[in-house]
Amino acid sequence: MFDKLQQMMGLMKMVPRLQEETARLQQRLGEIVVEGDAGGGMVHVRVNGRLEVVSCQLSTEALGDREMLEDLVRAATNQALQKARAQVAEETSKMMAGLGLPGLPPGLNLPGLT
Repeated sequence: MFDKLQQMMGLMKMVPRLQEETARLQQRLGEIVVEGDAGGGMVHVRVNGRLEVVSCQLSTEALGDREMLEDLVRAATNQALQKARAQVAEETSKMMAGLGLPGLPPGLNLPGLT
């Protein structure tokens, strides 16, 4: 029982450092920008690590067919979001490893890390 209490106290001491590292991670996530494209480059979407769409560029070729354009925007956005989630997971793993903590348990389903 005393060992578990010591472990708990050790974790409590880490809280300030964990908060600092989390703040740094949030800043880095805003700096990550990934791109997705569809239709051979007719639609180009950029997403940051906070999973916000930063930009969406459409070629003049894509403007002719509304249904096709909608599909291309969706595909490019989903591609960019998938890349952003992968980078967020990588950055989070680096932070956890730097703190000497294990990675997130599978299925935890934190936003941006699924």
